[in-house]
Amino acid sequence: MHLTRRAVVASAALAAATPALAKPRPIVIAHRGASGERPEHTPMAYRLAIDQGCDFIEPDLVLTRDGVLVVRHENEIGETTDLAARPEFAARRTTKVIDGERLEGWFAEDFTLAELKTLRARERLHELRPGSAKFDGREAIPTFQEVIDLAKAESRRVGRTIGVYPEMKHPAFLASQGLPIEARLADALKTNGLDSRTAPVFVQCFEAEPLKAFAKLSKARRVQLVGGDAPQMVSAEGLKAIAGYADGVGPDWSLVLPTVEGALGPPTPLVAQAHALGLAVHPWTVRAENRYLPPRLRRGAGVAEHGDAEALCRALYAAGVDGLFSDFPAIAVAART
Repeated sequence: MHLTRRAVVASAALAAATPALAKPRPIVIAHRGASGERPEHTPMAYRLAIDQGCDFIEPDLVLTRDGVLVVRHENEIGETTDLAARPEFAARRTTKVIDGERLEGWFAEDFTLAELKTLRARERLHELRPGSAKFDGREAIPTFQEVIDLAKAESRRVGRTIGVYPEMKHPAFLASQGLPIEARLADALKTNGLDSRTAPVFVQCFEAEPLKAFAKLSKARRVQLVGGDAPQMVSAEGLKAIAGYADGVGPDWSLVLPTVEGALGPPTPLVAQAHALGLAVHPWTVRAENRYLPPRLRRGAGVAEHGDAEALCRALYAAGVDGLFSDFPAIAVAART
């Protein structure tokens, strides 16, 4: 078809005026809720994150002794509950080897759901987050079902879809205890109408084999998490392997934006290589405290003072990520807009 010069100019102007049609905006994933401001994995942390504009809330999943999916960052729950002050459970303190690490404390799989529901959540990083610690003791440990129900209720309240982004924690260890997590999670998603590739859910894990097993049980999208100590997993060959069983990769943000001479360096090839394979990229975790930021983004002298986390978010968006995790969803939302 022959186009006049005016038509060509008009077409170019239209394309320039509608860049949003080319690529969806990145999603903001509330890491354990607004966990920089409220005790992590509590209903209040999730609700605050939703009010701040997040798209997904992230529940980490462990299992009770009676096989119920509950939401804690780790299966060791002494640091995030009032267990240490509960003499009736003192004898449950024990030592376990989990993923090669020797840990002492109290573990979710040694308690029934009824017992866990008597506990109260607390801030894990008291010295770093004293404002959050003021909310200690107010709420119980939620089940995964309660978090799904919260996301659905909040979606109705705020008039937009709030997704869930569950992580399977230590699935190989849990399987060794007779508590495999993959089928339980798949069943929960099916029960709640979340068993599809278009459902507002991503399932994440640091372990590859459980993600592969989960793929046989559910149609939900899967994301391979990658720590900063495992850069080989996000090499060109590593990403090809991930693309064989996952829909996305969740790298430590330093694997996308390395720190060079105290500042954020240029992006690595990770995002471009992942996108070429059809993988989404959702780096973790942007935190506001100086302790977690490159030296050039720190403000003030103390590790608990807040630096320029918004600059980090903007740089990640500019690098082409499809979303990011943050303990401070309001900052990630502000940087995106």
